[in-house]
Amino acid sequence: MDLVPILSGLAFGLSLIVAIGAQNAFVLRQGLRGEHVAMVVAICAVSDALLIALGVAGAGALLRGAPGLVDAVRIGGAAFLLTYAVLAARRAWRPGALQAASGAASGRGAVVAAALALTWLNPHVYLDTVILLGSVAAAHGDARWWFGLGAACGSVLWFTGLGFGARLLRRPFAKPAAWRALDGGVALVMGAIGVSLVV
Repeated sequence: MDLVPILSGLAFGLSLIVAIGAQNAFVLRQGLRGEHVAMVVAICAVSDALLIALGVAGAGALLRGAPGLVDAVRIGGAAFLLTYAVLAARRAWRPGALQAASGAASGRGAVVAAALALTWLNPHVYLDTVILLGSVAAAHGDARWWFGLGAACGSVLWFTGLGFGARLLRRPFAKPAAWRALDGGVALVMGAIGVSLVV
């Protein structure tokens, strides 16, 4: 076991994943609601590990050679994110549409679909995790898989902390106004990312 590339991968992986984005906003919201948190964390962490493995294995070069595939994912991801942004804005704008922590629970299938879509339909995931992280891992030569392991551990730590740590914020989110503010923020983040993918 080579500790230096593992720690380098951990630090690099965290630097990519900690930024506020569609996936993180969804994990935070599920954590605050206390709905299917373990499942959401597992989906996001395992998906990240698979994407990291693809990047370390050299799939980034294949993606760079298939711009049509990247464009298809970009347009599909933009459509999904903009739809999700509209739904979040609707919850924030209309209190009757708000589903606070004590409100109606989301079905398991809907949560799984959203978690998978926010991960696999997000072109930024491929650019950051597969291409960028894969390129940095390649610089570690034979130790690139240790680097990838460190990055995957960073994903597990982050999603676990975000999903299960969100319960510490439940008291402030007992007020509907806090949920409206969160949904408004989610709408802005997802809308901005969706628009940036189109333009």
